[in-house]
Amino acid sequence: MKLALHWKILIGMLLGLVFGSIMLQFSWGKDFTVDWIKPLGTIFVKLLKLIAIPLILASLIKGISDLKDISKFKNIGLKTIMVYIVTTVIAISIGLIIVNLIQPGNGISDETISKLTETYANDEGVQGKISEAANQKEQGPLQFFEDMIPDNVFTALSNNTLMLQVIFFAIFLGIAMLLIGEEKAEPMKKFFDSLNDIVLMMVDLIMLSAPFAVFSLLANVVVTSGDPDLLIALVKYVGVVVLGLLLMVTFYMVLVGTIAKKNPFWFLKQISPAQLLAFSTSSSAATLPVTMERVEEHIGVDKEVSSFVLPVGATINMDGTSLYQAVAAVFIAQALGFDLTFADQLTIVLTALLASIGSAAVPGAGMVMLVIVLESIGFPADKLAIGLALIFAVDRPLDMCRTVVNVTGDATVSTIIAKWEGLLHGRNLQEDRSLEEIRNQ
Repeated sequence: MKLALHWKILIGMLLGLVFGSIMLQFSWGKDFTVDWIKPLGTIFVKLLKLIAIPLILASLIKGISDLKDISKFKNIGLKTIMVYIVTTVIAISIGLIIVNLIQPGNGISDETISKLTETYANDEGVQGKISEAANQKEQGPLQFFEDMIPDNVFTALSNNTLMLQVIFFAIFLGIAMLLIGEEKAEPMKKFFDSLNDIVLMMVDLIMLSAPFAVFSLLANVVVTSGDPDLLIALVKYVGVVVLGLLLMVTFYMVLVGTIAKKNPFWFLKQISPAQLLAFSTSSSAATLPVTMERVEEHIGVDKEVSSFVLPVGATINMDGTSLYQAVAAVFIAQALGFDLTFADQLTIVLTALLASIGSAAVPGAGMVMLVIVLESIGFPADKLAIGLALIFAVDRPLDMCRTVVNVTGDATVSTIIAKWEGLLHGRNLQEDRSLEEIRNQ
């Protein structure tokens, strides 16, 4: 019996965890894993990032140019932004409710705080996040919109962190193609239709190596995870974050079942390869090509919807990250004895929402957003490094978990929008295709 893709990826992940644990038993194990195993995962992530921008460009332009009525695109756009804002506010609220109920910060001993501070407060990663957040805070209120407009499209196309600029250009070009008329736009439309098909084939080919790649990525996470005693000391905090993320996924499934009228378990099964890759890579942007392929080919969301909703979601929809920030900010305040008022918690909701919109869809962006959130509630600047040090040890595994929620949220919203627009099809293509089947299509 041929194994479905999500099972292959899951097996690869489990073997990676086991292999990494075994390598930790040898003095040479960490170096061997970093030198000989990690590059396999790095190459895979690079391949996904390689096709992310061509896929967004081709898919978005094709989706818009396929529309006959430009007002339809406006409807999709407005609904998408509104739903993303609502789900983000709900995610932050869930995080605040459970962290206030469970209060994980009250259980952290002074000894643990001292050890975490000593280990991580002067870490380059922590200091880098504080510096990057300071740069973002200096920007004006409309900087987000200013950054969205590229002054050179080729510069935007050559940089994965400028995803919003690529989206803007693709929308602008697609609308212009609609306005000049079908006959004049036909040559360009054929080009992007063909490019879209080619890039989707590249996704299929890259995914053949996914099980080996996640083995590599997870093995590297295990051997570079740091002091296990410190991880155990933060288990209550980790548990609160994971509980919040699980509640958010449950909320998504309620939406899928009630609005999209789809079986939630079937939905999770269809997007599971994208979720597993999101967990392994900690990057919504790297996972985007796979998310688009799963949502379009397996859930049945029309390209008119997915080509806009998913790229925008990968950039501005950070439900998992926003929930994590709410929990982390209150946890740090609890652990360091910084009292939060109700107004402070409302400030966390607003700041986390605004920060999530401008956050990059790359590993570690949540830490930068967290610094901005902490500063918004008046957290002492001299204690910022200590606060980040408290959670730095477990940031990578939690980053993996919250990226899964980010990707699940993107897929959920695209399915809901497609249902509202009458663009959710009943087709369910075969979950896993061999290379020979791909070639014969």
